[in-house]
Amino acid sequence: MSTPSQGKKDAAPTPEELREQVEHTRDELGLTVEALAAKADVKAQAKEKAAEFTAQAAEFKEQTKEKSAELTEQAKEKSAELTEQAKEKAAELREQAAEKAAVVTDQLREKTAHAAQLVKDKTPDPVLEKAALAVAQVRDTATRAGHLAAEKTPDPVREQAESAVTLAKGKRTPLLAAATALAVLLLVRRSRRKR
Repeated sequence: MSTPSQGKKDAAPTPEELREQVEHTRDELGLTVEALAAKADVKAQAKEKAAEFTAQAAEFKEQTKEKSAELTEQAKEKSAELTEQAKEKAAELREQAAEKAAVVTDQLREKTAHAAQLVKDKTPDPVLEKAALAVAQVRDTATRAGHLAAEKTPDPVREQAESAVTLAKGKRTPLLAAATALAVLLLVRRSRRKR
């Protein structure tokens, strides 16, 4: 036996139900067609992908610009720091060199003075007198030679010689001490050979 509800199921749908089914099917078909059209629209997809790529490229460009600015700033800071360290180290080295030069100069001055005193102490008086006389003669001869050379020397050469003399006058004491020590040494050797 059949129940009344079963009879309805087997019965044909009503026109209202058919309209609803048709409407529902149309909506589904419309959505499906839109989806298929969107998939088939390669140009629109390409534009969408290009827009995505452009956005990513712009973002990457901005990140690169920021990173470049950051690295440039870091490089400037490091360069300034290294420059300052180099200046400090150079100043320190100059100071150390000046101190060492002063010490060496003092030592040389002391040793020269000591050597000159030793030579003077060990040199007999007649030799010292002869050395003083020889120095005076050399000075006179040099003065005469200088005057003669000055008369015969062209002006540009004379000017250069004058600047050299000015420079030598600034270091006159060490030069005279060395010349005197050399003259005394030569006279001592000479006097020893004669004995």
